[in-house]
Amino acid sequence: MPSSLTLSQVLDRPDIWRGDTLARTPLTGVPTGFTELDRELPGGGWPRGGLTEILPAHRGIGELSLLLPALARLSSDELAWLVCVASPHPLHAPALRESGLDLSRLLVASAPGRDAAWVCERSLAADGVGAVVTWLPDVQTSTLRRLQLAAESSRTLLFVFRPAACASQSSPAPLRLALEAAGEQLIVRLLKRRGGTQSASLPIAIQRPLRRNHALACPVPATPAARSLSQPAIA
Repeated sequence: MPSSLTLSQVLDRPDIWRGDTLARTPLTGVPTGFTELDRELPGGGWPRGGLTEILPAHRGIGELSLLLPALARLSSDELAWLVCVASPHPLHAPALRESGLDLSRLLVASAPGRDAAWVCERSLAADGVGAVVTWLPDVQTSTLRRLQLAAESSRTLLFVFRPAACASQSSPAPLRLALEAAGEQLIVRLLKRRGGTQSASLPIAIQRPLRRNHALACPVPATPAARSLSQPAIA
């Protein structure tokens, strides 16, 4: 680095960030669909090419609804593939469709155990994949680190759901969120981000696709729109 650079010029570099400010990212984030959350995220949205770790207090509180606006944007506007790996419950196709997802762009893989991480890595390396969403309750830190490196080599969003108890563990994820339910809202706490700490909780009013059915934890009706990753007939 040339010695003639002033401190202000150094701090103005996009690869330098101060601990009391949000980091500047080379890639603009994908808007979350929630303005109050976008304001707190480096890049103004979900980070492309990075691991986002989401820790709900328990399953079924609407955690997937937090991702639906961004996933809908990717599938409909960018015509990107969405890959869902190792969901603990079947996905509810009508709820996803009502949220704006193009189900013809959705791939579902029910990969057990260690195979789930392998599928995620392959998906991150594939062309045209906009987001990978996976549930890895027992994943090791070394595997998370490998997934983070794979995500950095792509422009793909990577979301990993883990139990709330994992919040006390170290993680290579540059973005970590803890979620709690509060009626029709989710309370979001930013446990980790690239930038200054954010101690206050964010109440997020989520759009529940169906009043009686959630996008997660409901049976999938017979529909050809949501296909398995193992099915070759992909439009």
